[in-house]
Amino acid sequence: MPLLSGIFFVFDYCLKLVLKWDYNLTSSQSGTINLDMKIISIKTLKDFWGRYPETEQPLRAWVDEAVKAAWKTPADIKGMYRNASILKNKRVVFNIKGNSYRLIVAIAYQRGWIFVKFVGTHEQYDEIDAETVELLS
Repeated sequence: MPLLSGIFFVFDYCLKLVLKWDYNLTSSQSGTINLDMKIISIKTLKDFWGRYPETEQPLRAWVDEAVKAAWKTPADIKGMYRNASILKNKRVVFNIKGNSYRLIVAIAYQRGWIFVKFVGTHEQYDEIDAETVELLS
């Protein structure tokens, strides 16, 4: 089990460095980065806003809010995003850019990890099962 804990520590540290570099997040005077949530698969969001440039600002705004959040329950999310849809399997659907685009994430609340499962147009969203969709490699 100590090896697994070490792997999670290294993963968290590397992820914080990437987020700080990529989003210019500030660190405290002690040198630690104050992030409560970590987004897994941010590249998926970047690739999407590369194809749909009008989503870059709304997705970046969502990322900035999400990494600073301290979501421990679905109610915490609803308090911040009243239009978010809470699904089974700890999944949440966010409306992006009004209701034109949808973002589906799964959240490991205890670890503070957000896993991107889907980002697409409203029409693409209508074609998938939000409770089971997974990112394709």
